[in-house]
Amino acid sequence: MNPIRRVAVFGAGVMGAGIAAHVANAGVTVLLFDVTVEVAAAAIERLQKAEPAALMRANNASLIAPCDLDRDMAKIVDCDWIIEAIVERPDAKRSLYEKIEAARRPGSIVSSNTSTIRLAVLTDGLPASFTRDFLITHFFNPPRYMRLLEIAAGTETRADAVATIQQFADFHLGKTPVHCKDTPGFIANRIGTYWLQCAVTRAMDEGLTVEEADAVLGLPTGAPKTGVFGLLDLVGLDLMPHVLASLAEALPKEDALHAVHREPTLIKDMIASGCTGRKGKGGFYRLTPERKREAIDLTTGKYRALMKPSLQSVAASRRGGLRALVSYDDIGGRYAWWVLSRLLTYAARLVPEIADDIVAVDIAMRLGYNWKYGPFELIERIGVDWFIQRLRTESVAIPPLLQMAEGRSFYRTQDSRRQFLDVTGGYRDLPHPVGVLFLADIKLRTQPVARNRSASLWDIGDGILCLEFHSKMNSLNPLTLRLIDKAIGLIPGRYRGLVIYNEGENFSVGANIGLLLIAQKLRAWFAVRFMQRYGQKVYTRLKYAPFPVVGAPSGMALGGGCEVLLHCGAVQAHAETYAGLVEAGVGIIPGWGGCKELLERNIARKAPPFGPMPPVIKTFETIAMATVAKSAAQAKDPAFLRDGDGITMNRDRLLADAKAKVLQLAEHYAPPKAPIFSLPGKTAFAALTLALDGFHRMAKATDHDVTVGRALARVLSAGDTDVTKTLTETDLLALESSAFLGLARSKATEARVAHMLNTGKPLRN
Repeated sequence: MNPIRRVAVFGAGVMGAGIAAHVANAGVTVLLFDVTVEVAAAAIERLQKAEPAALMRANNASLIAPCDLDRDMAKIVDCDWIIEAIVERPDAKRSLYEKIEAARRPGSIVSSNTSTIRLAVLTDGLPASFTRDFLITHFFNPPRYMRLLEIAAGTETRADAVATIQQFADFHLGKTPVHCKDTPGFIANRIGTYWLQCAVTRAMDEGLTVEEADAVLGLPTGAPKTGVFGLLDLVGLDLMPHVLASLAEALPKEDALHAVHREPTLIKDMIASGCTGRKGKGGFYRLTPERKREAIDLTTGKYRALMKPSLQSVAASRRGGLRALVSYDDIGGRYAWWVLSRLLTYAARLVPEIADDIVAVDIAMRLGYNWKYGPFELIERIGVDWFIQRLRTESVAIPPLLQMAEGRSFYRTQDSRRQFLDVTGGYRDLPHPVGVLFLADIKLRTQPVARNRSASLWDIGDGILCLEFHSKMNSLNPLTLRLIDKAIGLIPGRYRGLVIYNEGENFSVGANIGLLLIAQKLRAWFAVRFMQRYGQKVYTRLKYAPFPVVGAPSGMALGGGCEVLLHCGAVQAHAETYAGLVEAGVGIIPGWGGCKELLERNIARKAPPFGPMPPVIKTFETIAMATVAKSAAQAKDPAFLRDGDGITMNRDRLLADAKAKVLQLAEHYAPPKAPIFSLPGKTAFAALTLALDGFHRMAKATDHDVTVGRALARVLSAGDTDVTKTLTETDLLALESSAFLGLARSKATEARVAHMLNTGKPLRN
């Protein structure tokens, strides 16, 4: 049972409104307070237009009610959790807390979203009745997408209040709660601010360009490809001086931040002129009115054309990894070492001051700053002993925690268990919340049931197999299809069911169109025909398997990846699943049964307006416009997911939830019955082609859009089929094959495929 049924958020700024939106995404009613109800209402309106979208479904906005700070305070008596997200000033926050204390229900939980102010400072002088219900819950921006939630409790905070918020954040908000000590900046901002400050000031001192600095401290180190200067543009240059000043004031004089704490004149001038990043007139990077990208010269302060950096150290890192980067003797390698050596020793000095263990620090930096590796994982990648030895050659004092790891490691695998070095010098198993199941852990203690270069089949216990894709971006190819086919034959009589799941960034971006382009260039139409028909055959077998198959997607499930889900007996999707049949973008239509499956779902809905045409039109629009749902909840609108399909908010719980769904279905599972289609035939085809011609005349559809649309219309309407004749799945699949293969032979389709592979964007031909 969810103990949080109603939430109040004070402060309708970017963070407060974003937190309110994500609580609404969890299906919980939210009261959003600001100085006037009009200000709060305007914030809710902005949420509905925000990019990236703050709401997982547009109608979630109806769960957020605008409130007036003075007139509506009495309403919080019904709230279980009250979140303060106002200006970062202790006096303003304490004043608000006094009003909240007078109006709230005893036992309701109150928290602050502060990123820099210690809990002890916030609660100074407040009564025990308040402090025992108070804690820090620091969300990261944007709240919907950033998985980290830092939690800091006070000495008087009730343990059950912390547990309640942790449980709600985990199961309902999809967060990874990390417990922090009550220290300035907590974990992520304490380390992240130091990293940014080191990187920015050193780049300016050493004469690097912003492009060079970002090329070095971006992908080669496992940081986001924005790098440092691109990240500052994203968060806003005007925010950093306030964070720095607050931290500098709160940190002891011996803290390493003071050595790099300065606000360069260039940044002051940029802020004063409105160049505060993406939200302003540009930042370190900007887009000109002519849509040309420019970067600022760190020496002159003038914008110039974007330059592609060419650093041998970055090239060396692609071959030799992180140690090769920091070892290379060029400006990039020296810069990388200077920043990383300080960053990593700083992090090592802060444990256990800011957190109980290295795991909390690594998780906080991965999830709070989107790093691929946390600080201690980075030391592992460089090599613990190598790192220590180089620090010694430069006469750098080695932090005690780093000394403890010498000759050993921060992480290890022991008896098929992943362990970490704790602050006492011993090793402990990596902790997992109850109910969490990771495929990575299963791989440590077992061998795959079957495997090839693109996919593997794992036994995850209780008679359930897990099919994992692991090709580049989890694109699908004949090897993937072969293992799906093998799994379908392997399971009956030996296992109870199948989960299709992986722990990659994306479930699957669809079929490998690089193979299609090769076949087009060679005119190897037999290969295209084989791949298309083999896909149809395997997916049909998947649909009618005599055991439950549950798709468990996260990230992108596009094209053939979406078609996998359409053929599963059920789906348990991570909330951040982006599904769509996007084949029209490369000049083809779904060729593995996607057209037929989506049409069948729209017919089965029997939603108004009634009749044979609406399902055909709905399916046509969804596929022709390459519609992509921006969340699992939204994926139910175009029928990529069914109403009964499950949604898991926390990515870490997805595999366990999907396995549980298979076990539930296996009790009385029977495959679906084959549908019979009654389609409108020539009438629908004529109507759809007439609409296409209209869009073409209005320049809303290109020549090839019309060609693709006509082919799709023929499949969905059944073309020349008499309206009185019924059709089977086999008939629809034959129409789909004919249309797909015809489009694949088109030069215009070949051009679209090549353009997509070269640029990542659709060609409008």
